[in-house]
Amino acid sequence: MSPVGRLFSVVALIEALTWAGLLLGMLLKYGTGTTDQGVWLFGRLHGFAFLIYLGVTLFSAWRLNWPFWATLAAVLAAIPPLLTLPLEIWFRRRGLLALREPATA
Repeated sequence: MSPVGRLFSVVALIEALTWAGLLLGMLLKYGTGTTDQGVWLFGRLHGFAFLIYLGVTLFSAWRLNWPFWATLAAVLAAIPPLLTLPLEIWFRRRGLLALREPATA
């Protein structure tokens, strides 16, 4: 795995963990009605992680020469909760997180 691939993996994990924290915060706020501190904290953390994930995704797509479908899949994976984890595993298995030579005509 390339350094850029490792960066993408770490940021994908952080994005998923902040999603999980936000989901837990919403359970505590709306499900049990005990506190809204989880939503307050993880909402901010997840918003920041989401923006970093999008930036790192575009950077990775450029540096690792991803095809358009891979870039689109990675961007869309940030929307549903926790989808960045299986996407990162799938990308690693397909070799998309390793440095590749650009295609020549």
